[in-house]
Amino acid sequence: MTHKLLYHYFTDDDFLKISNKIKEMEKITAGEIRVALKEKRPFGFRKMSIKELASNEFNKLGMNQTRDRTGILIYVLLGERQFFILADEGINNKVNQSTWDEVRNSMQQSFLKGHYTNGVLNCVDQVGNILSGHFPIKPDDTNELSNKVVLD
Repeated sequence: MTHKLLYHYFTDDDFLKISNKIKEMEKITAGEIRVALKEKRPFGFRKMSIKELASNEFNKLGMNQTRDRTGILIYVLLGERQFFILADEGINNKVNQSTWDEVRNSMQQSFLKGHYTNGVLNCVDQVGNILSGHFPIKPDDTNELSNKVVLD
């Protein structure tokens, strides 16, 4: 699959920067952060809301199976300029969705200014810092999920 739209906004170097930012933030939190950048809706998912699309991706990536249910997905649907941050129940027990919506809005503002990579990097940074306050890194913490950016 070609990623024409993705490469209009991001480079391979940008994807590496994002992966490295995830790795860096996961050194201060037991949370597991993933970033999914999608060009368009998957075929057959036309009627789903952005939250449903994010939830579908969350489950597809096995993010609902972390030890403490502390997975969080930053989901970006580029073609429709929609964004959603979806956290697992362990996080939702301590952090309201409105907090993630504020982080999402901040990323959206960066995108509107044409700062795509920095928008995602700042979003990962904010998510990591919020999580570290509620889910500090544990001595036996393991990286349960890939830090690689999910592209479609």
